[in-house]
Amino acid sequence: MADHYAVLGVERSATPEEIKKAYRRLARELHPDVNPGADAAEKFKEVTHAYDVLSDPQARQQYDLGGDLGGGLGGFGDIFEAFFGASPRAAGPRSRRERGQDALLRVEVELRDVIFGTSRELEVDTAVLCETCDGSCCAPGTEPATCDICGGTGMIQRSVRSLLGNVMTQSPCGTCRGFGTTIPHPCPTCSGQGRVRARRKMKVDVPAGVDTGLRLQLPDQGEAGPAGGPNGDLYLEIKVRHHDVFHRSGDDLLATLEVHMTDAALGATAIIKGLDGDVPVEIKPGSQSGDVVTVKGRGVTHLRGTGRGDLRVGLHVLTPTKLDSAEVQLLQQFAAKRKTPPPKLAHFQQGLFQKLRDRFTGA
Repeated sequence: MADHYAVLGVERSATPEEIKKAYRRLARELHPDVNPGADAAEKFKEVTHAYDVLSDPQARQQYDLGGDLGGGLGGFGDIFEAFFGASPRAAGPRSRRERGQDALLRVEVELRDVIFGTSRELEVDTAVLCETCDGSCCAPGTEPATCDICGGTGMIQRSVRSLLGNVMTQSPCGTCRGFGTTIPHPCPTCSGQGRVRARRKMKVDVPAGVDTGLRLQLPDQGEAGPAGGPNGDLYLEIKVRHHDVFHRSGDDLLATLEVHMTDAALGATAIIKGLDGDVPVEIKPGSQSGDVVTVKGRGVTHLRGTGRGDLRVGLHVLTPTKLDSAEVQLLQQFAAKRKTPPPKLAHFQQGLFQKLRDRFTGA
């Protein structure tokens, strides 16, 4: 293998500026558009590879130690494009078929639906495959024609003046837009797009345990791509409607149960109507406002895994009002027998499910 320094005609102690200057000089002499000879083209590749190695500090260091990170002409295309504005490899015509766009649809579900999951019938305004041309973009009985401007390559070559003289550059054909073909007779239904807008009905399964803000991905259910391209994906963004009785906290359900004073004092069993049937709630004797009764396994189904969260019921003890004389007398007798102390300050509580750590003391 030829010595890279010798190829560029510089000393091994040459600076990066000297190496770059030497490469530019040789590139002007050996560029195929300036010097079309076969020997010049081979020499040009050799010069470019040498510059690719020596212009990279790490590659140059390893080369000086006896190695070569160049590995052939890996950097030739990038340097060629950087200096001359065009790649030596033609891209060729591009395909009309493209993947369709992804779509986002917001779906509202009831809180009871997320306990076990549900199915929904949805209508989606989207792009679907044109049934007239089946995605070919052409009127029935016709087909695309080779572009007579670019000859089917999808690219147009132009001569551009540069510091090296006239060089050839490539750009997409403006007539066929780089496809290499034209559509002389577009499909009358889709106007040559291969797809049309339509309202599509679809049934989707909403799994148990979803929550507001969660997005479900439905592969290949998005918009159809141009010219029969594959569909994009459809994303369902979930919103769980507010419920007047139950509130969700993770996979637990929270509720408030109003309890009469006598039931709180003596204890009772309340049957409440849950989202999935009746739920017995055991009220222990001496229950206070703010106490929480937990019913295992009556919350929301876990989205990932098995089982369900819990139902947590906060008790709100009701004090009777508008007592008649007999009721007043009974309560007075009860108070006298209990010898209840006078009211006093106690620990501050906020809500039924949260107790603050700060405490206030009374005089």
